[in-house]
Amino acid sequence: MATILPPLTLVLGGARSGKSRHAEALVEALPPPWSYIATAQAYDDEMRERIAEHRARRSESWTTIDAPLALPDAIRQVPAGRAVLVDCLTLWLTNLILAERDVAAASADLIAACAVASGPIVLVSNEVGLGIVPENALARRFRDEAGRLHQSLAAKADRVVFMVAGLPMQVK
Repeated sequence: MATILPPLTLVLGGARSGKSRHAEALVEALPPPWSYIATAQAYDDEMRERIAEHRARRSESWTTIDAPLALPDAIRQVPAGRAVLVDCLTLWLTNLILAERDVAAASADLIAACAVASGPIVLVSNEVGLGIVPENALARRFRDEAGRLHQSLAAKADRVVFMVAGLPMQVK
């Protein structure tokens, strides 16, 4: 029997907190096929290794869509009714900032795309606002933009999960 997944789930947590694995398990509880929208760009060996690790644990029931910038469009292109996992929003946000895109407009477009999706969406993002204040302006801007994005999405989400040491804590 398949699990019922709400229309929009936001999974937050720190680095290596188990966010991606938890999100994958949520989606995999539904009948396949599933869509995985990846926002990472492989600029170095470490990121190539992380991407390979994520790909290796996904079965052939997943269709991967690479969307480092055009995330809202990628969500809109997923076949009707199909569950979607987006991993991850903080990489997407980084890509937007470095490409000097309008973050507020892109975030609003993401929220709009999620609102009209016909299948459940699970969004994964790093919670970066729990540490010290970054010493440089770009890092502070990133932290602030991530906080604003998370607040906007959490307000719209049906479920919000915060991952701590591999344990899911339901916030909403």
